[in-house]
Parts: sequence; C-alpha cells; structure tokens
Amino acid sequence: MYSRAYKSIVSAPPLAWVGFFLLLPYLLMFAHSFWTVREGFITHTWNLQNYRVLFTNPLYFGVFLRTLRIAAAVTLCSLLLGYPLAYYLSFLSGPRKELLYQLVIVPLWVSYLVRGYAWKTILGSEGVLNGFLQYLHITHEPVSFLLYSPFAVVLVLTHIYTPFVFLPIYASLEHIPRPLVEASQDLGAGPAQTFVRVILPLSMPGLIAGATFAFILSLGDFLAPLLVGGASGTMIANIVQSLFGAAYDWPLGAAISVCILLSTIGLLFLTERLENRWVTK
Repeated sequence: MYSRAYKSIVSAPPLAWVGFFLLLPYLLMFAHSFWTVREGFITHTWNLQNYRVLFTNPLYFGVFLRTLRIAAAVTLCSLLLGYPLAYYLSFLSGPRKELLYQLVIVPLWVSYLVRGYAWKTILGSEGVLNGFLQYLHITHEPVSFLLYSPFAVVLVLTHIYTPFVFLPIYASLEHIPRPLVEASQDLGAGPAQTFVRVILPLSMPGLIAGATFAFILSLGDFLAPLLVGGASGTMIANIVQSLFGAAYDWPLGAAISVCILLSTIGLLFLTERLENRWVTK
C-alpha cells in the first residue's frame, strides 16, 4: 500500500493545476459579478445591481429564453439524427460498420470555423441552396430566412454536435448483450417491441449523455450565432462576449456567466440523477 505522504505528493500537482486554472478563474468571475463599472472603470463596491439588471431587463431574459429554445431544438434534431444512425451502425451495418463509423467521425477532424463558413456559403443569398431552389423554379428569388436566422443557427449547431450525440449512444448500443435481443425475438416480440422494451431502455444512459452534450454545448456556443445567426439568432454567449469586449462591462458579463454556469451545473446534476436512477432500475 502507498503511504499517505506519497499519495499527497502525487496528487498535489494535478490538484494545484485544477485549482489555479479552473477554480481560481471561477472565483474571480464570481467576485466580478458583484462589482460595478463607473466612468469606464471597474469599482470594487459589492452590490447586487448586475443581477437586478439581468432579471429585470427584458433584453437579457429574452435572449436567454431564445438560447434555451435553440439549444433544445439542436438537442432534439441531434437525437433524431444520431440515434437512428447509431442504431443502424450497431445492428444493421454488418461488415461496413468500421467504414461508416469513420465517416461519422471524420467531421470532428475539420475545424469548427471551416464548417461554419461552409454553411454560410451554402445558405447565403447567392449560395448553393438558394441557387438550387431557383434552378428548380421552386423559388424566384433568394430565400432570406435560410441565413442570419435561428433556423440557420439550429442547422449549423445540429451538424456540429450530432457526432457528440452519436458517440455515447453508439457506445451504449454496442454494450447491449445480443443474446437479450435474440431472446426477445424468440419469445415472440416483433422488431418494434424488441426496440421499445429491450434496446431503448438499455441505451437510455447513452441517450441521456448525448442529449446533455448537445444541450450544454449549444447553450454556451457563440461562434455559430456570430457566423450565421444575425440579430434574430443572437444567443446569450454573444451577449457575454460583447460585455467582456466592446461594451467593457465585465461585472454584468460575469453575472450572466455565473447564471449560465449555475444552470449548467444544475442540468448536469439532474441528468446524472436521472441516469443513475435509470441504471438502477
């Protein structure tokens, strides 16, 4: 057995690293949220003014609700794409499984910005999609809602985060014992009953994990709204970026960041409880 001194020496560097680069920035952000900006300077006077502004100003509350709606839509779309794809690769793809798996993972090797600008080119007024629609005479002029809209943000984020949903679902499906599926079929259950009563419940932890990934990553995203969102697709992270940048209102930006952080921690706690409860059933 290792001595207590040895365990302390080994654990001290990673704990110091986490404390300095993770906990300390969070503490500084939390402290900034109680300060104010006066005449262009941050004053260290403790108050709750930033949180009052956050909860009373309809602009911030409206943007936060829009962010929740976009994140929920991205999560739903990613699940609708990721789960059937993971199911096909796990149960139906046969010898093509490895090739198809690599094709799903390949987009993760491409830069986020490259994929964002690619969608901007596709959805633009003179882009590929509008040109195709006009070529087929479906529309006679460029469709404006395809770009700089919440629709564009949901589409881009769904494309970016679907692999993050696919991976945990695929892992959970791969760990389902195949004899259970065969036993369900031997007992007279059809494909739909086998899926609902065997496969879906056993894959639920992966589904919950994938949905959590998509929602939390979408909640804090600011590049996709910046590239394709426009004014109607602005999300709360863009407000934080502006407050820490051109607006130079770090205390208010810190207050919003604290609220986002608390919302994320609460969501992670709830999903962990839900996943543990589902596993222990």
